[in-house]
Amino acid sequence: MNKLTKYILLVVVCVIIPSALVWNFLPSMLGDYPKVYSIVHRVTAIYITVVVTWLLISFANTFRSLGEHHNVPHQQYLNSFISVLKIVLIFIAVIVVIAIILNKDPSTLIAGLGAASAILMLAFQDTIKGLVAGIRLTSNNMLSIGDRITLPSASIDGIVEEIMLTTVKVRNFDNTIITISPQTLVDGSFQNWKGMKEKVGRKAVRKVFFDFRSIVAGEDGVVNLTRYREHMEEWLKKHHMVLKDNMILVHQLDATPTGLPLEFVFWLNTQDVLPFEHAISEIMEYAYAEANTYGLRIYQQFPEQ
Repeated sequence: MNKLTKYILLVVVCVIIPSALVWNFLPSMLGDYPKVYSIVHRVTAIYITVVVTWLLISFANTFRSLGEHHNVPHQQYLNSFISVLKIVLIFIAVIVVIAIILNKDPSTLIAGLGAASAILMLAFQDTIKGLVAGIRLTSNNMLSIGDRITLPSASIDGIVEEIMLTTVKVRNFDNTIITISPQTLVDGSFQNWKGMKEKVGRKAVRKVFFDFRSIVAGEDGVVNLTRYREHMEEWLKKHHMVLKDNMILVHQLDATPTGLPLEFVFWLNTQDVLPFEHAISEIMEYAYAEANTYGLRIYQQFPEQ
């Protein structure tokens, strides 16, 4: 018997059973005192309603805490569904308590709320929208706790720490915490870096513009830019930070008024920011310096005198 089961049994024995016994023996104890019996009967009914509601909410919170150790998409919104369940339980409990006080049938009161449904929808519109948006995020596997997301319009660039019914909490890399509604994420456009995290390495793309006047053919008829491209591809294949099994490409792009762009495409075997940026700098510094060896000049626009 696990701890949760023991806890449930203990609560039932200590809270539910005594009140049920009082309820059962009330007619025999106070049957001769109608007014006292009516008052005690109603108070006991209210007590049982409140205790049962509290017990159900406690169980819901217990299951929610059990799900906090899992990070799969369908378990992340367990908190959201439990929040909705708690709202429904409290709502029903309030209706039942009012019905007991007024000595009315609870179903009659619930039926009478039909006319007020529009007001209730308006009052809980954020909750309803948050739940629907959360279901969309979950079902499409768009967001998970621990994902890094970027949303420039909301100044968000950090790790998702918590996903609730109406809010998503994100800790930015400067340790500031920003909360945003799931509806905003669904309606807008945010960048999720999960795909990069799941794969080995990180893609790097850089462009260098060369002066057209420095592109010439050698004595053997081979253009110096061609030799440079081939050399850089071979050099990249030997670099200790470059993934050999991924695409390594140095190729031309469309000519521009500011020179001929040469694009470097390769993957590095790290996703950490500092090693990645240091490796990029090292590779491109070599690319700049080696261009001069082949007689190539990198385009540079000088300011007018």
